Order: sequence, then structure tokens, then C-alpha cells
Amino acid sequence: MSNIAKAESPQPDAFANALAGAAGGALSMALTYPLVAVTTKMQTQVSRETASDEKQIESERKQGLLATVKEIYRKNGIVGFFAGLESAIIGMAFSSFVYYYCYEASSRFIMKNTHKSSLNTAESMLVGTVAGSINAAATNPFWVANTRMTVEKSDQNTLRTILEISRTQGPMTLFNGLKPALLLVINPIIQYTVFEQLKNRVLERRNSRTLSPSWAFVLGALGKLVATGTTYPYVTMKARMHLEGKKKENGENLNAPNSLVSLMLETIKKNGVSGLYRGIGLKLVQSVLTAAFLFFFKEGLLLWSIKTLRTLSLLNRRRRIPNKI
Repeated sequence: MSNIAKAESPQPDAFANALAGAAGGALSMALTYPLVAVTTKMQTQVSRETASDEKQIESERKQGLLATVKEIYRKNGIVGFFAGLESAIIGMAFSSFVYYYCYEASSRFIMKNTHKSSLNTAESMLVGTVAGSINAAATNPFWVANTRMTVEKSDQNTLRTILEISRTQGPMTLFNGLKPALLLVINPIIQYTVFEQLKNRVLERRNSRTLSPSWAFVLGALGKLVATGTTYPYVTMKARMHLEGKKKENGENLNAPNSLVSLMLETIKKNGVSGLYRGIGLKLVQSVLTAAFLFFFKEGLLLWSIKTLRTLSLLNRRRRIPNKI
């Protein structure tokens, strides 16, 4: 009886997966945000161009984690490490919801039409491309606002920041960095492909249909480690492009490059190749922990929803049995 109930109990649909993903994303971002703030600050530090500032240029090149932490604390105190937290949580929750909904809906469509219970590597990459592209376009304004709020420690909320950017710099400014963001779709493709393929192996070995939160934490960390390690220069360029509209509005850096390639070349010219990898150590720690906690919370919430649905199904079945008798 218990096996039949287990087999027939309802499973979370795409919407339930998206809700669990959104909640997991918000919780993981809240836990790791100080690391996000420091990493964003390090990524957006750019050396000055004047020859008279050579010592300053060299100093900024060598500025590391400790110096960045001290600078944030000196300027804004403890709250400086939480600047932009609201927009980051909203952005992460919305981003996770969009991604997981598109990913699960696309996955179920493919599995239904191919009569398979899981995706192979090529199918996982295709689904990840679709979900990642939709997600990048839908959530870019949140991340532009978040970068501004984090670097400038704005006291405005996310919506007011988005509206101000749109009013003062034009609506298209909200899509600064969209091109590198679309290129960065390769990041979640790598992350989720690694995760899904490892997940399939674990489920096969354990002869289970659901992944435990602890396994999700480990596999999520591995997937993000591979993804971030291979795409970090694009992450850095995306963060810097988010600030370009503000710099031009203030009359700074009017000749700043508008394309991803030209920005990368300028960064290499000013700071060397190492400029593309500024803050990578901390970024790896932050992104791996964020992803690991996201998968941990998401799979935990899904397990809870499955148990809840199963309990409701059993109660409903037991209530019907006396009526049949």
C-alpha cells in the first residue's frame, strides 16, 4: 500500500519547482551577500588613466581582498557590506523563479515527447540555453540596479533605482551588460548540466526519485565551481558595463568602450590580464556557496512539498474508502 501511494503521489510541477527555486535563491543570497558586495566592489575597481597617477594605478592593481574590505568599512561601516541587499534578494528570487520555471517546463516538454525519464547532456544544454536566455533578458534591470546600489551605497529601493536610471539615462541603460549576460548563459548551462548529470548518476546509484538536500549542496557547489571558473572574465565585464551609464551621466569616461570586446581589451591594457580576474578567489567562494545553498534549500523545499502532497493524497484516499464501503 505504501509503495503504491508513493508511486502515485503527485510530484511538484514546473510552478512548484520555480517557487522552491525562488525561495532557495533568496535565502542563499541573504546568507552570502557580504561576499557578493566585496566581490562586486573588486570587479568594478578601474585604474585611473593619467600618467601622474602611476603610483595610484599600481596601488589599485595590487589592491586585494583585505584592502577592499577595509575601504568598504571605512566609508560605510558594517552596513556597507549589505548595500544593495534588497535588490539582490529580489533579483535572485525573480531570476531563480524564471530560470527554474523555464527549465522545468522545457525539460518536461522534451521528456514527454521523447518518452524519457531524464535528459541527456545535449538536451540539458539546450534546455539551459532557453531558460538562461529568457532569464538574462527578464532580470537584467534588477542586476543593473543592484550593481549601482552596491557600489554607490544608494538608500533608494530597487524600484526607485530602476525608475531613476530609466528617467535620467534612458530605459535602454537598464539593459547595459545584456550582451555579456547572454554570453554568460553558458555559465548556468555548464552549472546545471554538470548538476543534472551528476544528479542522475546519484539517483541511479541510490535508486531514488528525489535528491537529498545534502547531495544537492555538494553537486550544486561542484557545478558552480566549474561554471564560474570558466566564465569569470565575462562576469567582471558585465559588472563594469552596468556602471557605464552612470559614469557618462556624470561626465566621466565619455570615451568608454561600449562593446564587451573593447572593454576587455581596455581592461587588459590598463591592468593586464589579471584585471579580468580581479576578485576571482572570493567570487569562487561566494558563487559556489550561493549555488550550494540555493540547491540545498530548493531540494529541501521540494522534498517538503512532496511529503506534504503525499500526506494530503493519503488522507484524501482514506477519507474516500469508508464512503465506498
